[in-house]
Amino acid sequence: MGKVLWELLITFAKIGVMTFGGGMAMLPMLQREIVERKGWATEEEMADYYAIGQCTPGIIAVNTATFIGNKQKGTLGGIVATLGVVLPSLVIITLLAGVIEYYSALAWVKNAFAGIRVCVCVLIFNSVVKLGKKSVIDRWTLGIFLLILVLSLTLDCSPVVFVLVAALCGLAVKVLFAKGGETK
Repeated sequence: MGKVLWELLITFAKIGVMTFGGGMAMLPMLQREIVERKGWATEEEMADYYAIGQCTPGIIAVNTATFIGNKQKGTLGGIVATLGVVLPSLVIITLLAGVIEYYSALAWVKNAFAGIRVCVCVLIFNSVVKLGKKSVIDRWTLGIFLLILVLSLTLDCSPVVFVLVAALCGLAVKVLFAKGGETK
């Protein structure tokens, strides 16, 4: 296996093993490793990968790993990055499956999981703030952001609907801008 493929496997395995709380909790690590350390994607590309990953089947972090791997080394890179990110979870969950039921009733285990859940919320919030700074760049994107925020807080529907509405709004802004309107 080539150097880049090994790098993909190791990088995504490290992300997979060090992240607790599911796909959304991996966003801060993906940001740090992929954008800041490896330079495999820009902030804007990561935002796009998150958006596409959110509206396609599967876990957002796994989908993002597949996109990054594919960008680096084609289909084989996508497969290797995906294996890297899921392999640690598969091994850890297999090991925990036999003992988790027994220990889950213990008070200290319940308290530890409560603390982990709070931490995961903070990590996700930090990622959202970073993405927001790169995504909300003018009054039009602020308007789209506020519209989707209100819709997501008031409607109970699939995230795919919100992504499609946002995409349509972005296209509408582009059409207006092409006709001579100013977007800032």
